[in-house]
Amino acid sequence: MKLFQSWSFTKCCAPCCDKLYTCRLCHDNNEDHQLDRFKVKEVQCINCEKIQHAQQTCEECSTLFGEYYCSICHLFDKDKKQYHCENCGICRIGPKEDFFHCLKCNLCLAMNLQGKHKCIENVSRQNCPICLEDIHTSRVVAHVLPCGHLLHRTCYEEMLKEGYRCPLCMHSALDMTRYWRQLDDEVAQTPMPSEYQNMTVDILCNDCNGRSTVQFHILGMKCNICDSYNTAQAGGCRISLGQQ
Repeated sequence: MKLFQSWSFTKCCAPCCDKLYTCRLCHDNNEDHQLDRFKVKEVQCINCEKIQHAQQTCEECSTLFGEYYCSICHLFDKDKKQYHCENCGICRIGPKEDFFHCLKCNLCLAMNLQGKHKCIENVSRQNCPICLEDIHTSRVVAHVLPCGHLLHRTCYEEMLKEGYRCPLCMHSALDMTRYWRQLDDEVAQTPMPSEYQNMTVDILCNDCNGRSTVQFHILGMKCNICDSYNTAQAGGCRISLGQQ
């Protein structure tokens, strides 16, 4: 899912303040209000300066305002295989055949995620939990986590420098199987002191949400259900009764 910055040979007449701007972002950065792109009715040709109804080609000098023009969003841009998604209500960068609109998540996703992602109702209408900025209309690509939550791709990449878990639900944000196997080896090679060897603890797994009782280890406690080390202690440590 990706949006884009406008490029054109025209200026939009902002109906909210009667000023001319080359794009809504320029308007929003300079005014104390936001431009409603859907209410734009007139544009001005940069070449001949004629003000006219919003359209793709200047009616006075035939200047092409944009290789792509959306009559709904009033967006002028270079040809980037854009398409207007009626369900999203805005234009997306395509090509259209590479994407599908998930009605439950309420956003366009890559075809390789069809039937292979966890749906969360209206997830795109939530802000990115890292930067707290809008995701649905952002020009930054959205990244879908295995848990179904969304992050800006740039925020996701920054997050991985410090952690591996979704900031909302703590589910692993990527396939950790190889790392868990490495941790298996480290745990096997690091015996606990004798006073801790018979100690068990109740844990909650952030990946499968299962609960289990496992042997305590300082390097990590492995879920008995899904083999993940993405776990949290759910009770106090105790000595196994049969081994006291």
